[in-house]
Amino acid sequence: MNKNKIDKVVVISTKYFGIVLLTGMLGWAVLYLWRNLQYEQTNDAQIDAYLSPISAKVGGYISKIYYNDNQQVHQGDTLVLIEKDEYRLKQKAAAAELLSSRAKLPILAASEETQSKNIAVISAQLMGVQAKLEQQRKEFERYKSLLADESTTQQKFDLVNTTLLSQQSDYAQTIASLEAAKSRLKDIQAQRAAIAAEINIKTALLERQELDLRYTVITAPFDGRIGKKTIQQGQLVQPGQTLAFLLNEAEKKWVVANFKETQIKSFHIGQRVAIETDAYPEEVFSGVIESLSPTTGARYSLLPPDNATGNFVKIIQRIPVRIKLTDNSEMLSKLSPGMNANVYVLKK
Repeated sequence: MNKNKIDKVVVISTKYFGIVLLTGMLGWAVLYLWRNLQYEQTNDAQIDAYLSPISAKVGGYISKIYYNDNQQVHQGDTLVLIEKDEYRLKQKAAAAELLSSRAKLPILAASEETQSKNIAVISAQLMGVQAKLEQQRKEFERYKSLLADESTTQQKFDLVNTTLLSQQSDYAQTIASLEAAKSRLKDIQAQRAAIAAEINIKTALLERQELDLRYTVITAPFDGRIGKKTIQQGQLVQPGQTLAFLLNEAEKKWVVANFKETQIKSFHIGQRVAIETDAYPEEVFSGVIESLSPTTGARYSLLPPDNATGNFVKIIQRIPVRIKLTDNSEMLSKLSPGMNANVYVLKK
């Protein structure tokens, strides 16, 4: 009697369980069909955001690291220090070379002043020599007339002629000295221009060394969260080497959904989208279509497919669709780049 009662209970329980199971399956099937009829959907989607690489601008050994994995940082916070002894020495050497070049300017100024005075002295001498020459020429002409009238001797005339030749030589020598002095002054002025250019070059080199010295301190360019730490103290880094990645939390996140090419015929920019994530299945995020890729995702691969070779097998391609998330920052702060998502676009 008890056995029959137990069998009856099992049969009834199994019957109701089957009914519940069948009802659940029918409900799921109806929901699935309704979603397929109402929405274009894909689970080939991920959350994305701007990840900015933090790179070294100068090479050297890391002296200190100021962040840990997944740490929150603010704009201007020091992240990494590179040993600066070498760059400090280069900066001092560049500063000393600049001082050396600037020290030449007073010397040139003194030389230029001295040479200007020499030119003034020679110019004054030239006036005296020119006056003596004119006087001697007149004397020569007078003795020439006296000699023609036989009023003087040949000896006195020859003496006057010799004096004239000597005065002419002195005059030519003074002019040559004046030209040489002026040429020397031009050389000094040219040296001043060359030294001025040298000072500009060495000033730029000093500024470059000071810039490199500042580059040994690597800071956060904006507020955000650092990812995984991949460097160690004492490690040698090269210019341009990526040291970390910084997530810019001030920028909006978005979703990249890869829809089949047969699904996008009714898509347009601004169309509203519903997003569910595997991490928060109970929450629905909102968004709008921001853009559609001009090519299929396969075209961006390292080796794009070439259907002109071998046997052709037709494969439905996928088009990346960028979706802008429109929820508030507090809600979007839960999402992390790389999370899987399910995207639903209402059919028109």
